[in-house]
Amino acid sequence: MATTQPFDMVLFGATGDLVMRKILPALYDAHRAGSLHTEGRIIALGRQDGARDDYLAQVRDKALPHVKSPGTDWDAFVARIDYLKLDAERDDDFRALAQRVQRQPGRVTVCYLATAPRLFSGICARLAAVGLNHADVRVVLEKPLGHDLRSSAQINAEVAQHFNENQLYRIDHYLGKESVQNLMAVRFGNVLFEPLWRREWIDNVQITIAEELGVEGRGDFYDKTGALRDMVQNHLLQLLCMVAMEPPPNLSADAVRDEKLKVLKALRPFGADDLQQRVVRGQYRAGVSEGRQVPGYQDEPNVARDSRTETFVALRAEIANWRWSGVPFYLRTGKRLPERLAEIVVSFRDVPLNLFQRPASVQSTNRLVIRLQPEESISLHMLGKEPGEGMRLQPTVLNLDLHSASRRRRADAYERLLLDVIHGRLGLFMRRDELAAAWHWVEPILEAWSADDLPPRPYSAGTWGPAASNALLSRGGASWHEEI
Repeated sequence: MATTQPFDMVLFGATGDLVMRKILPALYDAHRAGSLHTEGRIIALGRQDGARDDYLAQVRDKALPHVKSPGTDWDAFVARIDYLKLDAERDDDFRALAQRVQRQPGRVTVCYLATAPRLFSGICARLAAVGLNHADVRVVLEKPLGHDLRSSAQINAEVAQHFNENQLYRIDHYLGKESVQNLMAVRFGNVLFEPLWRREWIDNVQITIAEELGVEGRGDFYDKTGALRDMVQNHLLQLLCMVAMEPPPNLSADAVRDEKLKVLKALRPFGADDLQQRVVRGQYRAGVSEGRQVPGYQDEPNVARDSRTETFVALRAEIANWRWSGVPFYLRTGKRLPERLAEIVVSFRDVPLNLFQRPASVQSTNRLVIRLQPEESISLHMLGKEPGEGMRLQPTVLNLDLHSASRRRRADAYERLLLDVIHGRLGLFMRRDELAAAWHWVEPILEAWSADDLPPRPYSAGTWGPAASNALLSRGGASWHEEI
């Protein structure tokens, strides 16, 4: 990957978990790979008093453990880091920041807002007030961008008063994963799959993002958010768009995002009459996870004892266009599930006439499985002849080994996206109208749950969610991938 131009990476919320676990380790990986310009600097902002050495001690304790294999160049990377005490609601602190940022021709300023979304508008206004909204400034906005359609629209409108749309990078780290981009390459770069990528040949699509962890000390945040806002409205819908979009005319940012927007606008809306049939919400109870007893959600710290916040969502989405009409897209996400897993499963229709014996458990002849985590891979599940006499079939897997196909180092999601921001590439970031369309689609679910007196369906920690999740698929003659 080409070396970036000189830059200042300004990290708001630099003492927080996201910066320590993801952003600084990703920047270190880019530094180690030689992808960062030698004159690139990192300006860490936080509300805590203390000198640069105090902050670097925090980096050593909190960020270094998340680096996969720190090398001798760690000290050279740390030399890029400066620290500035800044309160996001104090004008004077932004004047001090403006003096610290270097403004030179060809030098980029990236402001990464790893803060609560309620601070986004004020931060952008104060950046503009001190001149840090010129053409070479780029702003990265972390999710969740709003709590609902109205609040999201308000934040976007207020931010747009100070920055142009081409300066705003609404980040979804799942789009930075190599396997998601390989999905586009496999589909649009080969003649094999595209003719089959339609209702005539695909039976259903499943997209799962599962977590073994609970709320992990974030009960106060999560109890106000829930799985639908935290995962479905952004990550899962973005992955759905990548699967279902039409071939763009080119790979420019707006060409790709135009096609994703068409998918979001074609999603069949939820009506009060079919919401119960198409959506399942659950909440974990006490159980066994990772070999140990864990508490239920309502017993987690900072969670209301009568909370109705969902920790699990499964739903059936339908796309009302000629390519996908009648093909169910099953989306699922939850906490305290049996494993950490993110995958897309495209199940093709069966052959019209079975000539061979096959195991009774095999329900789908061919499946394309795009694994996003814990390890990234793409595999094609097929049937082959079982060795021996007769013509009995057995499942077999064709692994599309994209790891060994190239000896080039694979950047992780945050590293790739941070480099794209510095380079000014918008293709893997959400546009404002995409975000609005996604909120518009989930809004009826939020409204229905708010008016519903029924609590979420319980499921034991360490299981795959409520039984109703399985029934959601069985009504369409399918089952979740891990049960096939």
